[in-house]
Amino acid sequence: MRRSTDCLLVVDMQNDFMPGGALAVPRGDEIVPLVNRIAAQFAVVVLTQDWHPAGHASFASSHAGRKPFETMRLSYGEQVLWPDHCVQGTPGAALHAALDVPHAQLVIRKGHHGKVDSYSAFLEADRKTKTGLDGYLKSRGVKRVFCVGLATDFCVAWTAMDARRFGLQAAVIGNACRAIDAGGSLAAAWQGMKRAGVRRLSSAAVL
Repeated sequence: MRRSTDCLLVVDMQNDFMPGGALAVPRGDEIVPLVNRIAAQFAVVVLTQDWHPAGHASFASSHAGRKPFETMRLSYGEQVLWPDHCVQGTPGAALHAALDVPHAQLVIRKGHHGKVDSYSAFLEADRKTKTGLDGYLKSRGVKRVFCVGLATDFCVAWTAMDARRFGLQAAVIGNACRAIDAGGSLAAAWQGMKRAGVRRLSSAAVL
């Protein structure tokens, strides 16, 4: 068991990000058993859940004439427009049925502000609005976070880099993540994480 100052962040293991889902991450379902094994080693576990209202600003369907994966400028900056996904209360927003982490103490729901997207478990995409995760981890005495889940190049990377921003040590367990990898996004994400001081580990380091 990892020490109590370590936390595992399990990022967006939801049906819409699995094969067949609205915003599927290739082979995303493959990591579920490994994530379960890793989680069993941690006393402190936090799950994240994308949780968008219908008509969210990040959905291409909310902008006439726009298509998924185009970009446009919103009030807070450039935004990738996504297919409708992880809409509050829908089966697609539910956690994968095989995810077995009964001892997780907190679920952080992100992206619930209708006009602002959110990749990071710490900050919305306006880079100002907190989710409250930083305060929770501080109150628990957590010093170091380990990230697993979906997708490596978006929500996992943003979460890990923001952990560093809030003064935490951070690592990403690479083989317990899967990526979208559109237009070189995976390589860019790893470069960004390296610059931010995020460690890249294999599951062998924690099992």
